[in-house]
Amino acid sequence: MKLRCFFAAGLLAGAGAFAQTGPQPAASLPQDHHDGMTISADAYLDPGRAKEKLGKVDPFPEGILPIEVFMKNETDQPIKVNLDTIQLEVRSGTQHQDIDSLPPTEVASAIAHPNGTPNPGLRRFPIGANIPKDEKRDKALDALRPVVLNSDIVPPHGTIHGFIFFDVGRNNMPALAKASLYLPDLSVATTNAPLMFFEVMLGKPDSAQQ
Repeated sequence: MKLRCFFAAGLLAGAGAFAQTGPQPAASLPQDHHDGMTISADAYLDPGRAKEKLGKVDPFPEGILPIEVFMKNETDQPIKVNLDTIQLEVRSGTQHQDIDSLPPTEVASAIAHPNGTPNPGLRRFPIGANIPKDEKRDKALDALRPVVLNSDIVPPHGTIHGFIFFDVGRNNMPALAKASLYLPDLSVATTNAPLMFFEVMLGKPDSAQQ
């Protein structure tokens, strides 16, 4: 019985150590921290940097901004994040625009069909049975999957990261210096207790240089 207890404790300790592995955000990245959660955002505003990171699945030329997001949970409870409600808030003068994140299927379509997507309005992956087959889009989607933020649970004492994409238009990149990443819907996964919203200002010095 004692051996079983020690074995179980070892497994839990090992799981905690594993959850903390993987890429960690640079300390200089813009972030918001409260309720035991830290969310950092790295906006790839430089086209050369986006191309270097994403290669053939770089959507920047199509006016789609890639933002690498890191979510670090320092609590003992799993945190759930509603990925569908994340927005990019862009402020330019007196104008204020809220941009919804793009489902990876739409990002893949833009990459595969730069002159226009044949199947607009596609849903967030995984691809459903009712979505028409598109070989070029599906190939781009397969290449995107490893880099997209596709987990909505941040494990206790763990970090998840990946890219979120926003259609900002080819001529709107300068306005993003005053943009912010807005995450309104986070909660404790075990109790559904809501957390206060997170807002990460992207225009801090050196935020896109790390």
